[in-house]
Amino acid sequence: MTVAVKLAASAHYLPPKVVTNRDLSQIMATNDQWIQQHTGIKQRRFALNENTSDLCTHVAQKLLSASQLPAEKIDLIIVATITPDSLTPATAVLVQQKIGASHAFAFDLSAACAGFVFALSTAEKFLRSGQYQHALVIAGEVNSKMLDFQDRTSAVFFGDGAGGVLLSATDQNNEEFFLGEKLLTQPAPEVIHSGRIPVIQKIAVDQYPQIDAFYQNGHAVFEFVSQMVPRYINEFLKTQKISSQELGLVVPHQANLRLIEKLAASLHLSLDHFAINVDQIGNTSSAGVAIGLDQALKTGKRPRYALLTGFGAGLTFGCLLVNLANINLKKSS
Repeated sequence: MTVAVKLAASAHYLPPKVVTNRDLSQIMATNDQWIQQHTGIKQRRFALNENTSDLCTHVAQKLLSASQLPAEKIDLIIVATITPDSLTPATAVLVQQKIGASHAFAFDLSAACAGFVFALSTAEKFLRSGQYQHALVIAGEVNSKMLDFQDRTSAVFFGDGAGGVLLSATDQNNEEFFLGEKLLTQPAPEVIHSGRIPVIQKIAVDQYPQIDAFYQNGHAVFEFVSQMVPRYINEFLKTQKISSQELGLVVPHQANLRLIEKLAASLHLSLDHFAINVDQIGNTSSAGVAIGLDQALKTGKRPRYALLTGFGAGLTFGCLLVNLANINLKKSS
């Protein structure tokens, strides 16, 4: 029997603390005009006294509420993140514990800003096998805890948040969510990195693990997104035998508004086709696509062809062509 995979619920969560550009200008040499001109970002959310597992748990609870599915029925939990609570145990395991998903297996996936796309693709393979029925796929980031607030070229971009979906196996082919995919890495580890832990150079009592803050080479990132990403997307659409003009919705990684504008121009699409949240919540890394998808679905957008695309550290790139036309979602509480 052919197993189809449907999107059964979607949700997102944002921490309540709003941090404006003016707020950042009080602690670093920047201002609202410069930030908006270069990034299009007006404000972002920072998690105070909440970690990544907390944000992801809010999403998981919303997904269970919306689907009316008990946690014990979840088979798989994947959390896409580059800001985990810890290296081990996985943040997904903490989410599993907090929601009481006693029959699930859980793990984290690290693919930076393409993480949600990579995680969706991974969960789809498990469900397609026929061995598993329900999967929570969540992307969550507390980027604020990894920022160097003396590095204004990076710190002004980022915000915190989480989003995700519940995927379920089904024998109804007309409910199929996934239509096509392309995942790719182009190794460039010096362009973007975060959380590097140096090796020890001596054996001594004062040896203690250290970790570095987030860093990005803004120029190299801009070149990758503005030149390579549109080419990859157009090549992917060609393999799917559709044109960009047939896309009813594009949910891109929320790098910054200027890059989304360039991507729209490269695809010959108006910004009306794009889910955009970076102006209000900043670059939430892997969570941006997940949050954008949920926001689009909540406004009733249901195109036959929607493109989810993420790109970031690695350098990573991912595209998913999905069908939103037959999705019928209940509101989460």
